Amino acid sequence: MDLPRRNRTTKPLNLSPDVLHTAARVEDRAHEWLRNRATKRGWKRTVVCYDSYGTENSVRVLGRMVLTRTGKLAADVHASIRGFRSFGAVPLVDDTAWVRIGDQEHMVECDRGGIIDQVIPGDYEPGAVEIELWTSDSLVDRATVQIVGSEQRFGIISDVDDTVMVTALPRPFLAAWNTFVLDEHARNPVSGMAVLYDRLTYMRPDTPIIYLSTGAWNVAPTLKRFLSRNMYPDGPLLLTDWGPTTTRAFRSGTEHKRNSLERLAREMPHMRWLLIGDDGQHDEEIYGEFVENHPDNVAAVAIRQLTSGQAVWAGGRSRNTGRGQGVPWIYAPDGAGLASKLTERGILSDF
Repeated sequence: MDLPRRNRTTKPLNLSPDVLHTAARVEDRAHEWLRNRATKRGWKRTVVCYDSYGTENSVRVLGRMVLTRTGKLAADVHASIRGFRSFGAVPLVDDTAWVRIGDQEHMVECDRGGIIDQVIPGDYEPGAVEIELWTSDSLVDRATVQIVGSEQRFGIISDVDDTVMVTALPRPFLAAWNTFVLDEHARNPVSGMAVLYDRLTYMRPDTPIIYLSTGAWNVAPTLKRFLSRNMYPDGPLLLTDWGPTTTRAFRSGTEHKRNSLERLAREMPHMRWLLIGDDGQHDEEIYGEFVENHPDNVAAVAIRQLTSGQAVWAGGRSRNTGRGQGVPWIYAPDGAGLASKLTERGILSDF
């Protein structure tokens, strides 16, 4: 039997410690101490493979490499974990793993936070593809990659907090509360949003949906279970890392969203996206900038209006700048209202 061809991909840039932010150096030393301690205690390398997306020319591989007590699969490790315990794993740094896509195997490498985010070029057929991720001494983890074909024209990009999930918390405490305290059973979905998303994807089963959030990768299993439990369509999560960068003590959530949108526009220039978010401070601004820069890549913008109380907790409402570019902006307090207005505009029925 012929063995799969192995291709080594380009490694992420390894920055010199001299150019790293002080906070980043402190974090690196803390992680090194934790890794040494965990290794002495017999902790095992574990890979977590996340759902992702791709095109006919490339696949984006998302994953995480950590040390855990058991070395079990991600589903086993995270199935009953709530809040702060999802941070119990120790991230590996600049370590290598193998990913199998079809009959091809490629070497990938995690960054200084244990995150794998690499693009694998190739020829891929549109549709759902299962990929496998493993190391020489770990179990195999699997995830689904949605290959978006060149003929596909419509997709959905959705915010998470206060768009699909009610948070009702001050923004400074939101990430910490969702990460360290609550599990998916204690989170409430926004009324009607799951039905709206189901209608959008039911009418076109090949419609890709991407959940774009400022949450940390550590909570991906919790968010995934929340979406599944509340009947939201499957789709990759694009999350970020809380840790310090080479230039600042903490990563910027708004920049993460901006960069993710710009990347999607570059990777899939033929797509027109329905952008869904809320009016709590940043989504309108970020989406408005994207509309200005890429009007041909936006089918419409749907904004869920927070209640007065939710807006106060969110730190106020964003200002409606009235950006046009011929792109419809839809406002409603819930999924049913958004569905009605999208139908009136011919957007829901058109797709």
